[in-house]
Amino acid sequence: MPSPSDINGKLAILADAAKYDASCASSGSKRESKGGLGSTEGMGICHSYTPDGRCVSLLKILLTNYCIYDCQYCVNRISSDTPRARFTPEQVVKLTMDFYRRNYIEGLFLSSGIIQDSDYTMGQMIEVAKTLREREMFRGYIHLKTIPNAADDLIETAGQYADRLSINIELPTVGDLKTLAPEKKRPAIEQSMDRIKVKRDEITSDRKRGLRVPQFVPAGQSTQMIVGATDSTDQDILNTSSVLYGTHQLRRVYYSAYSPIPHADARLPGMSPPLVREHRLYQADWLLRFYGFDASELTTPESQNLDLDIDPKLAWALRNRERFPIDVNRASREMLLRVPGIGERGVKRILNTRRHHAIRDEDLIRIGVSYKKARPFLITADRHPEPLSLDSVGLRDRLHPKSVQLSLFDAFESAATGQV
Repeated sequence: MPSPSDINGKLAILADAAKYDASCASSGSKRESKGGLGSTEGMGICHSYTPDGRCVSLLKILLTNYCIYDCQYCVNRISSDTPRARFTPEQVVKLTMDFYRRNYIEGLFLSSGIIQDSDYTMGQMIEVAKTLREREMFRGYIHLKTIPNAADDLIETAGQYADRLSINIELPTVGDLKTLAPEKKRPAIEQSMDRIKVKRDEITSDRKRGLRVPQFVPAGQSTQMIVGATDSTDQDILNTSSVLYGTHQLRRVYYSAYSPIPHADARLPGMSPPLVREHRLYQADWLLRFYGFDASELTTPESQNLDLDIDPKLAWALRNRERFPIDVNRASREMLLRVPGIGERGVKRILNTRRHHAIRDEDLIRIGVSYKKARPFLITADRHPEPLSLDSVGLRDRLHPKSVQLSLFDAFESAATGQV
């Protein structure tokens, strides 16, 4: 067992304790600096791939896994007998710089259990970020977890040093939180989110007026929601995400499948939800953010969970067959985005191509859409499918891919790109 008294032992304990937090992927930022060490060019993602194909990594650790809270789904809850450790802010700074100088990392993701109180813990995390920026002249990516109930002035200070802030919404509903984490209050969590949003809006407004103002969380804020720890449905989850995106302008909501923990509360499930459920939620989330879908369109009152066998856009199209087929040469961008098998890039290529000539079937193949999936829903210059083909009871089976075991890479790729 790692010793909590030496740096390597602490690192083993606190890096392992941080693995349950999924919200370390980032869409990156460009921190304005002409000097210093590190860079945030591109995107800073915990052990993952950027859209430009680069693999980047962050040192992802907890400041400490001691915690005064007793959240039943958390392995670091106060009643857990897990091994404990605690870094000093200076130790985290040294680790970050040592790892950066060895080219192991391009930034830091720092979270923490809550010790003493929220303000004290937030202050310790700020000390890490401030020392990295001001003393070490570190210009790599920094993602700080905002501590629930921390004072507004501490959140504002954290945002001056961090590229991204995040505060976990934890569970899909207020009722879930009251049951499994009664010490955490949804209004307090959302108040912190709102403070970040308001400050970012103020900075944006000042810059539009030509004022020179310090940066504040240039990569925005995100949150994480645990999936499968309660009976909340995908409809509950997507409704919550939709509200968070609209109200607090979050960049991302991350979905983390519940992982059973030792000596768990009897109210918690004994098994993790299927990995494909997390995968479908990421696809549905992408539809909310980039494809113009509303959360209410992705499930139904009769079926409040996403279909695990087919992606949510195909499921929507099959429920709304009367809206198809559409003419690829006349349809709006908004409607093309709703066609199964056509992503954002495919729509852009379709719009560019049809400015020059009418699109035929062979053009769709060349453009790179998922032709087999999109074909029944489209009219082209040389093909007009019979409406009866969409009414066929066998259409779902024809479009349903053979069942395969979803890999961790597939789930991650879905979280990173969300394309459906």
